[in-house]
Amino acid sequence: MDFSLTEDQEMFRGQIRKMLDKFGGTQVAREMIADKPESLKKVYSTLAELGCSGINIPEEYDGLDLEALDLVPTFEELGRSLVPGLFMETNALVVPIIKKYGTDEQKKNYLTAIAAGDKQVSFAALEPFNDFSRQGIQCSLAKKDGQYVLNGTKILVPEAELADAFLLVVRTSEDVEDGLSLVLIDAVDELNIERQLSFDEAKHVAKIECNQLVITEEQIIGEVNKGWEQLQEGLLYFNAALSSYMVGAMEHVVHMAAEYAKIREQFGQPIGRFQAVKHSIVDMKVHLEIARSLSYYANWVVDTEENDREAAVYSARTYATEKFIEAASQNIQLHGGIGFTEELDCHLYVKRARYYDQYLGSTPFYQEKVVASLGW
Repeated sequence: MDFSLTEDQEMFRGQIRKMLDKFGGTQVAREMIADKPESLKKVYSTLAELGCSGINIPEEYDGLDLEALDLVPTFEELGRSLVPGLFMETNALVVPIIKKYGTDEQKKNYLTAIAAGDKQVSFAALEPFNDFSRQGIQCSLAKKDGQYVLNGTKILVPEAELADAFLLVVRTSEDVEDGLSLVLIDAVDELNIERQLSFDEAKHVAKIECNQLVITEEQIIGEVNKGWEQLQEGLLYFNAALSSYMVGAMEHVVHMAAEYAKIREQFGQPIGRFQAVKHSIVDMKVHLEIARSLSYYANWVVDTEENDREAAVYSARTYATEKFIEAASQNIQLHGGIGFTEELDCHLYVKRARYYDQYLGSTPFYQEKVVASLGW
């Protein structure tokens, strides 16, 4: 079975790469480090013009009604240039959840705006001193006097200052097995947003405090007390997309390493002629192609009912994460002392690799999911 991209998808990838190169590639990430989001906003506006934001949204909501595999070129190119922002959270997590569990009114309000590029949605899950698990969610949503009242704190919320809305996973019951629910809230003044430090300075994170925030029943996605189960469906799409993003980043890391090995000379010849350097770059390339194959299959299978759906997605996520970290670290070692300087992009890729290593679940967390899904 051939999971390689079609000619049209490769041509589309070329258009996205050309656009991102005009913005300077990783320059967008560097400007975010300097707290200048203007270029990032222009990038997302241009992505919307190209139709990227509507790829997996139904036609009735002004989308292209395509599948997860059609988003792969976009995510790979975003990864190649380390573009930060909320495209992945919005289109690969929030959109699949709303499509499957949202009401007609929620789909009309959110999917139409997302397809037009007018709405970016962040995801708030982690809480202080808790891990990413069902038991770790204690932010509460309680029904009081006919209204729903939200109380609690979320931390490490990505790009909160750029978000138009937030998808929150909250606790609605202590008495049932799931007991969680998903809610969509718009960015309102009542939300107390405070910037937090991030290991990857280009990925801004924040703490959000909800104090007696009143929401309506129409803001709850899907069934009450089944939020964790519904979230798992969204995480399949998200992790498939994340594997593609990391493949794109790995591809550029391998390119950087190979190009530097051609021009850096030692003992009168390019270091690329030394066997140890050759083997290192070949290993990186092999790992890249394995990760790419796993990513393509994961993005295909996620839209099917295949038995290995979960195993395929989480295998792609864990393998791509591990090999992205290895490749980024090896790239710095190959560059030597100059690889540690801020002038080169090497450090940007290491930080992004480490950022996603623990994002919405660690690598061991997803390895256990692979094992469980295979029934081992």
